[in-house]
Amino acid sequence: MWKKKLIAAALGLCLSLPLPVFASVQKDGIHITILHTNDIHARVQSTDDEGKTIGMDWLAGAIWAQKGADEDTLALDAGDTFHGLTLINLSRGSNMAMLMNIAGFDAMTPGNHDFNFGSQRLIELARILNFPVLSANLMDKDKTQYIFRPYKSYDFNGVKVAVMGLSTPEIAYKTNPLNVKEVAFTDPIAVARELMPKLRASHDVVIGLMHMGIDKSSVVTTEQLAKAVPGFDIIIDGHSHTTLPKGMKVGNTLICQTGCHGQALGKVELVVKDHKLRKAQALLLNRQGVEKLAKMPDEGVAQALQEISTQVKMETETVVAESPRTLTAAREIVRTQESELGNLAADALRQATEADVAMVNGGSLRTALPAGKITKGAVLDIFPFNNRVITLAVDGKTLKSMLELSVQYLPATFGGFLDVSGMTFTVDTKAPAGKRVSEIKVQEQPLEESKIYTLALNDFTAAGGDGYDMLKGAQMKGDFGPLESIFVEYLQKNGLQGIELGRITMK
Repeated sequence: MWKKKLIAAALGLCLSLPLPVFASVQKDGIHITILHTNDIHARVQSTDDEGKTIGMDWLAGAIWAQKGADEDTLALDAGDTFHGLTLINLSRGSNMAMLMNIAGFDAMTPGNHDFNFGSQRLIELARILNFPVLSANLMDKDKTQYIFRPYKSYDFNGVKVAVMGLSTPEIAYKTNPLNVKEVAFTDPIAVARELMPKLRASHDVVIGLMHMGIDKSSVVTTEQLAKAVPGFDIIIDGHSHTTLPKGMKVGNTLICQTGCHGQALGKVELVVKDHKLRKAQALLLNRQGVEKLAKMPDEGVAQALQEISTQVKMETETVVAESPRTLTAAREIVRTQESELGNLAADALRQATEADVAMVNGGSLRTALPAGKITKGAVLDIFPFNNRVITLAVDGKTLKSMLELSVQYLPATFGGFLDVSGMTFTVDTKAPAGKRVSEIKVQEQPLEESKIYTLALNDFTAAGGDGYDMLKGAQMKGDFGPLESIFVEYLQKNGLQGIELGRITMK
């Protein structure tokens, strides 16, 4: 069925839906609808995230229903799509590419986690897609040519619409830096300023499709970009997992974002008359809204999901450990404060490596450790990045600078927030950044800045991920293998013993 749907899409038809009504031409102008998603992170089943995810079959049903009712519809995705949960990760993203093709998407821009299998793999995935990946500031490493198309033009009943893709420069360190060594990220503001006059001269509406976000800890935010480059009419955004029920106005630009994990479908309704945008209204469709629009889940996506699930289940249903209770991986917890799951992971790294200190970045903890029997799939969902555990030789001064970076953005969320093992310290959140950490102890002894310590961590952080540039060039002492295997072995031997909070004192 899904193959038939792809053929139908190529012909401009949809076999399972009524013929288009072409309702976009009305007395007040041309009506154009944008449906959008962001930060799905491979949540494609309605059972994902404890049932909060709507499900790709229903999202696809809504997309095709809207296109069936009005051909002047764009379906856009703002990135962090190809990686996240085992159902997608085991195929290195190709299962998601197949689902997006069937679902009727028209364009996407890459997010930082779309590079988690490497830039070359992302290029391979883009070739699988039957729609373009857009990014105007992603270049080859010599900055001589684009990796993907910078923008695409669409014509809706004579209304010309440009969609410009832009990616956060944080990708350089918010995936493993080794994943992006063959590409370069240029200044998105400078790029947008350069392209905007050309697009405004030849288009009635300019849409930014961005993985940029509005987190205050980000290098460049969508708000900053909208103020610096006021030519955008609409920005479809991602990266910060922000829920904007009716969008957010910055000047004349309407910024739209759905939150994350496929828990809502964004809808923006535009009205253009005499080649001028007269109206732009944003809203979010929750599960009930999506089901009302779709009427039924898309058959092609539902069938594909069933086939993928059967294949993956055979690999992931093996029970590898047990836990007496759930340990949260909630973003607002693991990226801002000490967590039990972070302590457990850090303890596992330190025991396996016999290091003096172990550190685990909150951004590496993606889902909760469930209570009861723990399957291989559940562990892979917690640690989906295929990270390896390594040890480095670093001095005490470097350890202190790492801790300062870890807490400098508080109270804002930061994927580089560190949980620790073998170490305690105090944080003064009211002190200026860079001077917040004190009373550091390693193995209950005061930190010595000139002393060399053995540090265990994942290869992402060791390579400078999350901005830990102070580790680049540090001597590697050992490679201890896959992080998830080390975690399972520790959990089997020790359970949750000793993970209570108290290693980081906040004041």
